[in-house]
Amino acid sequence: MAAPLTLQRMHKLIWVLIYGGLLALVLGIATARTDDALGWTLIVGGGVLAAVGVVLILVRARLKTD
Repeated sequence: MAAPLTLQRMHKLIWVLIYGGLLALVLGIATARTDDALGWTLIVGGGVLAAVGVVLILVRARLKTD
């Protein structure tokens, strides 16, 4: 059981992680053309953030409100 305020915060965090991760991923792809190490760091970091956001969607789907 989760409080409605907790679910709202989780919802915001999920979308920040997904959109922020995808933005970092795209910036990493663009940066990889000039700086390979920085580009791959951004690609991997962005992919991990987006994946965490997707996992949190699955966790949020299992939670019920009080």
